[in-house]
Amino acid sequence: MLRATGYSPQPDPGAVRLGTVTLSFSDRFRRRIRLSLDDGQPFMLDLREVTQLDHGGALVVAGEGEIDVRAAVEAVIEVHSDDPARLVRWAWHLGNRHLPVEFIGTTGLRIAADPVIANMLAGLGAQSLFCEAPFSPEGGAYGGGPTYGHDHSHSHSHGHSHADQGKGNHDH
Repeated sequence: MLRATGYSPQPDPGAVRLGTVTLSFSDRFRRRIRLSLDDGQPFMLDLREVTQLDHGGALVVAGEGEIDVRAAVEAVIEVHSDDPARLVRWAWHLGNRHLPVEFIGTTGLRIAADPVIANMLAGLGAQSLFCEAPFSPEGGAYGGGPTYGHDHSHSHSHGHSHADQGKGNHDH
């Protein structure tokens, strides 16, 4: 069985291509797990630490070659605008909720499908398009991983609404 022990965000063009693994966004944040190539061949992912496996990156199988990483098609929401101020406002509100966001060129945003967030965006004037597409959001600012939750490896206290101001803790 192949054993991938390294990851590179930039594949080595001279390396032997051993296959491709296609994973959803949430499945691309891994350290150690048995996976299968798209052709069904099993392999072991055995990294030293949890790593965000970005679309276009490569898993390194020492002495044998590389496995290409691809983003799976999954349920997403897209919002588009030719108005940069509107797009920035939407991105700010999504970031304020610590949601992973993918920028689609200069006129669109893509997020994981969530009807509650679609309603919030509608309240901000966005027309949400529910569709299926590969999802490759920006890495987190505190280490490049997903921006799920609210753990940034440092402590801080802040509220997310006027009602929360002055309170020292909060749950999301």
